Amino acid sequence: MKEGGRMTPERSHTVQVHPLVVRITHWINVFAILIMVASGWRIYNASPLFGFKFPGDWTLGGWLAGALQWHFAAMWLLAASGLVYVTYGIVSGHYRHKLLPIAPAAAWRDIAAAFRGKLTHDDLRVYNAAQRAAYLGAILIGIVLVLSGLVLWKPVQFHTLGLLMGDYEGARYVHFFAMAALVLFVIVHVVMVLLVPRTFPTMFTGRARVPAAAEGD
Repeated sequence: MKEGGRMTPERSHTVQVHPLVVRITHWINVFAILIMVASGWRIYNASPLFGFKFPGDWTLGGWLAGALQWHFAAMWLLAASGLVYVTYGIVSGHYRHKLLPIAPAAAWRDIAAAFRGKLTHDDLRVYNAAQRAAYLGAILIGIVLVLSGLVLWKPVQFHTLGLLMGDYEGARYVHFFAMAALVLFVIVHVVMVLLVPRTFPTMFTGRARVPAAAEGD
């Protein structure tokens, strides 16, 4: 920036990036998902769908009954936190302003840039197309996990829903692949944070510095 013929440092201001409710539910969801995935792998090992098992050190619960207890405990925690997050996102307009619209071409461009390690994120208040696609995808994955989980938990009560998934065994496959998609999302999410590390502190503080020129954007 030029001022009186001299170059001066560009001024910046601290602005809110993530509201408190988003930060709290984010970290609760992270904890609950880790518990559910680790205990879910132990449950899977008791009756594998495919010709492999997850390493015991990667699982939680010790045995099937213990894993089920961990899984259901984390399920209620995730359900409560997820309900708060989704309700807030709809009522406050968070989803409408942060996640929509998504242009497929822009999403592919940003995803390709991420794979090349060239993803930029100048204004942390605005999600890029790759983030929007990933977060919306995670919400859809969560819905599939909940619905298939209900069928596995109460197959008689949710028999009609189970028929849409190929009955109980079909729901097991749906639940497994949705879990795999969620784990992939987590991996991609971590990679994106590593590519733009200044996004990480904002999930604790909720605030970030932006150039003064962008403050009113």
